[in-house]
Amino acid sequence: MAGKIISGTEVAEVIHTEIKKEVADLKSRGITPGLAVVLVGEDSASKVYVAMKEKTANSLSITSKQLSFPEDTDPKELEGVIAGLNSDPEIHGILIQLPLPRHIDERVVLSCIDPHKDVDGFHPMNVGSLSLGRTDAVAPCTPVGVIELLMRNGIDPEGKHVVIVGRSNIVGRPLATLLTGRRRGGNATVTIAHSRSKDLPSITKRADILISAVGRANLIDGTMVKPGAIVIDVGVNRVPDDLAPNGYRLVGDVAFEEVSELAGAITPVPGGVGPMTIAMLMKNTVQLANRSLEYKGQDY
Repeated sequence: MAGKIISGTEVAEVIHTEIKKEVADLKSRGITPGLAVVLVGEDSASKVYVAMKEKTANSLSITSKQLSFPEDTDPKELEGVIAGLNSDPEIHGILIQLPLPRHIDERVVLSCIDPHKDVDGFHPMNVGSLSLGRTDAVAPCTPVGVIELLMRNGIDPEGKHVVIVGRSNIVGRPLATLLTGRRRGGNATVTIAHSRSKDLPSITKRADILISAVGRANLIDGTMVKPGAIVIDVGVNRVPDDLAPNGYRLVGDVAFEEVSELAGAITPVPGGVGPMTIAMLMKNTVQLANRSLEYKGQDY
């Protein structure tokens, strides 16, 4: 029997309703949450993501500011733009759309963001706070979105063996930090696997909760999943499809049709983790807006 489909779209809608109430409360106190998204280059996927973020922000009455720059933008110019956003009182959250062009060092750029406005939790200060277990740390949107998706579907990772395939600083590493922390959605036993892991199927088949965040289409098949396991697919990959209007379709890291027959529950692509990432971006923006008065004029 096929496993339960975990809809990120449905959970995100619930979170949007909660955010609308928080925004209304902030506005009653004279604060309108503001989000700035910086896009450099012509990456088509990034453009789609940025447009989706702006649409969601507008629907939630969050001020959205999009700044787009050409592929050959000088890194110093970008740093200057970020400095301007840092000092803009109407902007509470700053997001740099990744990936950046190769000539721009994303570590330098992310470090330029005021930690109080780092809406995706990538500034070294926020990474450190999260690693130290501070419950007020801003967590990266996709990892915290995965946690919310699990918890709001009655799947508590506590005491379970979670295998994460992928070790990126954007998803794999911060997700492992959240899952092992002493907090809601934490207290799990976590294994991180990656491209250098030997005999990957023997690792993934031990998972109570299997999370793939690699970006390789259909990497996880039925031979790699324990019957009844919860499978969370973070990957978004384009594969050619002559029948699709754009000539391609989106698939995840997981061979959905095959694995869904084994899994106890599984997320689809699209409609799974993606909507949760955007929902948590909005939630983090509101969180930072709430803190803006508290931190005003203070050092981190």
